[in-house]
Amino acid sequence: MQEIRLQKFMANAGVCSRRHAEEMIAEGKVKVNGKTVTELGTKIDPDYDKVEVGGELIRLNEKKYYIMLNKPSGYITTAQDTHGRHTVMDLVTELSARIYPVGRLDADTEGLLLLTNDGEFANHVMHPSKNMTKVYIAQVKGMPSLATLKTLAAGVDIGDYVTRPGKAELVKGNQNVSTVKIEIGEGKKRQVRRMLDAVGHPVISLKRVQIGPIMLGNLPLGRWRHLREEEINRLVR
Repeated sequence: MQEIRLQKFMANAGVCSRRHAEEMIAEGKVKVNGKTVTELGTKIDPDYDKVEVGGELIRLNEKKYYIMLNKPSGYITTAQDTHGRHTVMDLVTELSARIYPVGRLDADTEGLLLLTNDGEFANHVMHPSKNMTKVYIAQVKGMPSLATLKTLAAGVDIGDYVTRPGKAELVKGNQNVSTVKIEIGEGKKRQVRRMLDAVGHPVISLKRVQIGPIMLGNLPLGRWRHLREEEINRLVR
């Protein structure tokens, strides 16, 4: 087999996303043929080289899995946690294959999360150049004015970053509590919460309901299902 980058091999084997694989390599958590590797440009031949992550020998997966999960609040978006916290993997124990989350969703945020063992698919969905739209429903304190909604849509200074233009819509509300629909094309850490904090309407609860063309629909909280073939095709187009 042709040589490929170590981080790509790890992603294709379902260990983690390519970005996370780069972090693990840089942190010295990966061995190739018994030797720790920290160089991101390292290439391997999957037919001959032995790759270990955390002492476990890694092999390529043949069958690819594509899953959508309705994540409850209180679960962290990672394949494993060293602090004993609940992870999203606790919700898909029926699946024997090694899969990992595509991107992240804050522990206190509910909603749509994709999981896979296909590194190319994960990279496509997460890559900034794809500008994959994400839609959130937020319950906030107070009722945003039309001017505030326009500010949210135009871009907000959240301290270390000015968000890109998106969409913001008042679904319903009163002077005490309102429901707002936010659509963004990026995914900075806790971005929606920071945006709403910045305009004076702190989040009470937050749920992601859409990624690109894929909608959460009526999938029950804490449950998952396989993506349909047409859904996968729509995501990678």
